[in-house]
Amino acid sequence: MLAELLVAGICLAASSRADREVPLSSVIDNNRAIPFDVDPLLCATRTIHDYMYPGSHGYFFSWEEPGTAKLELDWSEAREFCRARCMELVSLETKRENKFIKDRLVKGRQKYMWTSGRKCTFSGCDRPDLKPVNVFGWFWTGSLQKMAPTTNRVDTDWSDRGGFGRPQPDNREKLQGGPEEECLAILNNFFGDGPRWHDIACKHRKPFACEESDTLLASVSQANKYMIQP
Repeated sequence: MLAELLVAGICLAASSRADREVPLSSVIDNNRAIPFDVDPLLCATRTIHDYMYPGSHGYFFSWEEPGTAKLELDWSEAREFCRARCMELVSLETKRENKFIKDRLVKGRQKYMWTSGRKCTFSGCDRPDLKPVNVFGWFWTGSLQKMAPTTNRVDTDWSDRGGFGRPQPDNREKLQGGPEEECLAILNNFFGDGPRWHDIACKHRKPFACEESDTLLASVSQANKYMIQP
């Protein structure tokens, strides 16, 4: 019963917020990469390693926790890990947040990490406003916010280099006969330009950072209140 209430509450809250803020929310909500599996106990005991500033969301860095220091997951697994704890893979929506996370990655001497960034390649993403998808189809799954077009090199942090020697995102694996590069990772100085954004096939395994989710925390709180009412 609790699990059903959590799913219903979370879906309602996410849909309500997304309908106001993100035109492609219905596409995202109907094509989630992983099922909802929020664990109230893990939410209540979630580990927070730092805050960007007082009152901000708390952040978890997999490489800083003894139990997960060596853990590397694919993108969907990392997202599931975060969501079970009422968190999301981190969304780098401001330059301040982007620098905060990148500094933590460098300090931890990590080669790379997952973010919540995703390319809209689901059923329903064939809308004119999302074309071409490699330019206009990127969004943050953690906040359901669209990113600036990838051609905007001021408000994004895509690397100007990659395996093809081309600016990111370049969908290199797909062009070489492999899977679509649908997920956004930070690679730490792979091409001599410091920690920068790269499109990566979601199957690869990497450490990750989680960010507290107001929506998931509120949904768990609402479900718990309902369960203790007489």
